[in-house]
Amino acid sequence: MKYSDRPWLKWYDEGVEPEIVIPEMTLVDRYNEAASEFPDHVAFHFMGIATRFRELSEQADRFASFLKENGFGPGDVVGICAPNIPQYLIAFLGILKAGCAASGVSPLLTTRELAHQVNDCNAKCLVTLDAIFEHRLAGAADQFPRLKLIVTTGLGDFMPAFKRVLGTLLRRIPTGKVHPLPGKQVVQFKEILAKYPAEDPKVSLTPDDHCLIQYTGGTTGLPKGTILTHRNVVANTYQMVNWTGVKRGEVVALSGFPFFHLAGLTVGMLALTLGGTQILVPNPRDTKHMAKEFRRYRPSFLVNVPSLYMMLIEEPLFRDADFSNLELCFSGASPYPAESIKEFEAVTGKRVLMEGFGMTETIAVVISNPRHNKRKIGSVGVPISGTGVRIVDLETGTKDVPVGEEGEVIARGPQVMKGYLNKPEETAIALRDHDGETWLHTGDVARMDEDGFFFIVDRAKDMLSVGGFKVFSREIEEKLYELDAIDLCAIVGLPNPDRPGSEIVKLVAQLRPGYKEKDHEKVKADILAFSKENLAPYKIPKVIEFVDEVPLTPVGKVDKKALR
Repeated sequence: MKYSDRPWLKWYDEGVEPEIVIPEMTLVDRYNEAASEFPDHVAFHFMGIATRFRELSEQADRFASFLKENGFGPGDVVGICAPNIPQYLIAFLGILKAGCAASGVSPLLTTRELAHQVNDCNAKCLVTLDAIFEHRLAGAADQFPRLKLIVTTGLGDFMPAFKRVLGTLLRRIPTGKVHPLPGKQVVQFKEILAKYPAEDPKVSLTPDDHCLIQYTGGTTGLPKGTILTHRNVVANTYQMVNWTGVKRGEVVALSGFPFFHLAGLTVGMLALTLGGTQILVPNPRDTKHMAKEFRRYRPSFLVNVPSLYMMLIEEPLFRDADFSNLELCFSGASPYPAESIKEFEAVTGKRVLMEGFGMTETIAVVISNPRHNKRKIGSVGVPISGTGVRIVDLETGTKDVPVGEEGEVIARGPQVMKGYLNKPEETAIALRDHDGETWLHTGDVARMDEDGFFFIVDRAKDMLSVGGFKVFSREIEEKLYELDAIDLCAIVGLPNPDRPGSEIVKLVAQLRPGYKEKDHEKVKADILAFSKENLAPYKIPKVIEFVDEVPLTPVGKVDKKALR
């Protein structure tokens, strides 16, 4: 059997077509259609305040008018450094309406990291929080030579007055002092909305214009700017609607993914282009708040990283919620342990979880389990409509490996990026020609079974070499998650001092409540005994370390770069 035989097609849900037609349109066109059709639908809820599509469009037009008056247009990039708050969506839509490309910037970046991204994408305007302005920009303005315009906003600017005052008094809402900076124009976000007209600039855009300059996570070295066109983004929204069957005007989405991460922005864009409602969560680590929002708005669509689902399931307010409106939960960005999926669905009471696979370079989704048809727990599913996927050898990346064997995932489709910004050599490594078609080399190691389901084995960069054997960290982690003692864990490699070029398997684990107080040496002995029964000798952890908290990335993935 060949990958070109597409054995996965037999598992497609009824009504899901192998290929779909993507209209020639921009993301702005797609949003405007939804906003015109559903002007009175709630676009988002934030801290008890509802904003309708009519209001959102007016605010976005004001921001677009501001950018246009200040000389911004097609070819320009505007950065947004903020959590999931109304200002993010307003600025994002305004940036696109002005013809610019948007670049999401993590609020957790250091000044050096922030400067790298802003300078790398040549952003001349940055929308950011006042606290970030004071603590990371004001004292380092010379590190941002190209930045001419800074728009500041406060976390509490769109909150109800009593919550804003109370939050400030209790110091739950961080604030910062805003003041002029030499050589840069500093403007407050709320002043823009008060001053500029709600007029759509009606800038001429094409599907091949840049929509997003979205940065990769930087697993090894500095993050790279991924160029995503309007065609890429529109294609993936159509693919996701086709795949999930979500209905226009009916989606109510809740996600802990931040908008500066493409998974979060994809959820946001999907809701915006369907006339759906999204519930904005500025701090996904606050699972009690997220559970309260879930109970209040009873969303139909939940999207999170596995670790956040695992944290939610420990929250009593979530466990006792009404799940009757919940239609599907999408999980991505990192592997979801099989035992934890079963635990989650034991609470929700029905099959709702869809695990999938994607990356910044593909907007979001390439592979997903079907919503209704056959699903395999532990698999990320099958290629979605209009997408080709193959597994090639790790050595040369040119030969298909037999079904059932591990290799690198490569993919093609309308959602695949244009390339890396100003990095032609790295673009050439990632995007390669195979039989006259351009395929993205993902760097992920997987295998495909006879049914056409894909199983992610590891990131190529997370694969260990132990005594000449390839060791996939996920395989060990998946097995160890069967232990009651382990809450979160990660397998990383340590240099073997006795064998240059070889590694030692190290386990870093966060224990569940009830095990933290036990004799740690006894817990380690139990882990080793279990490992010896279930793993080959070279896969058994030689070093075990318990930590209070396994470090997570801003989106909730285990941060192996930090661990290494």
